[in-house]
Amino acid sequence: MRLQAMIIGLLVSAVLASTPAHAASEPATKMTLPAAPPECDTKAARIDKDFPTGAYQSCTVADKKHFKLIIAPEDEGDINCSAWYAFRVHAERKTRIKIDLDYTTCGHRYWPKTSTDGVNWDFMDPKFVKVEGERGERTARLTLKVGKEPLFVAAQEVFPPSVYDAWLGEREQASFAAVSVLGRSAHGRAIKLLRIAEPETKHRETVVLVGRQHPPEVTGALAMLPFVETIMGDSDLAKAYRARFETLTVPLLNPDGVVYGHWRHNTGGVDLNRDWGPFTQPETTLMDGLLKAIEADPDRDMRVLIDFHSTNRDVFYTIPDELPTDPELFTKKWLELYQERMPDYEVNRDARHTEGRPISKAHAFDVYGAPGITFEIGDDTDRQLIKRIGRESAIAMMRTLLETPPPANLASAQR
Repeated sequence: MRLQAMIIGLLVSAVLASTPAHAASEPATKMTLPAAPPECDTKAARIDKDFPTGAYQSCTVADKKHFKLIIAPEDEGDINCSAWYAFRVHAERKTRIKIDLDYTTCGHRYWPKTSTDGVNWDFMDPKFVKVEGERGERTARLTLKVGKEPLFVAAQEVFPPSVYDAWLGEREQASFAAVSVLGRSAHGRAIKLLRIAEPETKHRETVVLVGRQHPPEVTGALAMLPFVETIMGDSDLAKAYRARFETLTVPLLNPDGVVYGHWRHNTGGVDLNRDWGPFTQPETTLMDGLLKAIEADPDRDMRVLIDFHSTNRDVFYTIPDELPTDPELFTKKWLELYQERMPDYEVNRDARHTEGRPISKAHAFDVYGAPGITFEIGDDTDRQLIKRIGRESAIAMMRTLLETPPPANLASAQR
């Protein structure tokens, strides 16, 4: 883990320090344009967004120590109010500046975080953040102490593709793990697949994990990583789980949207988690192909699909228990065991289903009969608690699945 942290830290710091946003993860065959000159540059400070995830619509100068950023969604389509922003401040000497965040729609949502290295992030002290207005009219004024060291400010921790690459590289060192390229995004970025399974057993029950369909939903990613690391652990439970189950993880389905700092969509102007069924986008088409390949393989059977997201609270959106899933009542048993392991924490569940709704959890159930779960983490949930959530929910999932009889086609094959 220490090596992993070092690798991630070095990669993120290097990328954020020197790379224009649109060049950060472009494939080598694409030509990248030089960074545009900063829009806001005074004798006191300058502001830019030329790093992966950097985003605002425009910047204007009120006076040499007072700036205004207009925050806007990536397109004019129907947008969820995930009002992402990320920028960097440079100064020649220590000073204080004010930055107003104004929004074309939706209003201020995410409490600002700051970092000097792009790796370690802190929530801004409330005494330096003034939020005014109600709901879609909210604005924010930030008072920042800046100096010669660049200061990053973002809606959530910056979590670009380089972090996933470093993390996947570390995971791939395990003898039971393999990383491959599932396919590419609309702009040619690699969408990677991590397969976890002990190599001896041919017949597999399959768990599918997917993340980052929506670019700003960083807390879901912060839970997904320890969830997967727990599955890959050295415990007897993890070893027994890997001997019976394969886990297919697609941690970053929307890399274009992440790099460009989108609120919700991919570069096709589509909410990917409203495209399961139509599969009109290259990113969701890859997931359709993956699930169909599992279904077509007589030696595999999809048991669960879990989709990691973020919202205003910690909650699991699930299929209702009265609808028959295979495994039967898996979600109920899993979340009850998870609650037992988290006695000082309330596990929230919202069980509902609309047939044909083009979201991942509904598609998993409608087409494959498998329990689909949307695993939501709150925007402001304590980051240490998120690690615990990831770990304990993974332990509860493995225990629950191991107590579940295998499907008939695989049970007979395993005899």
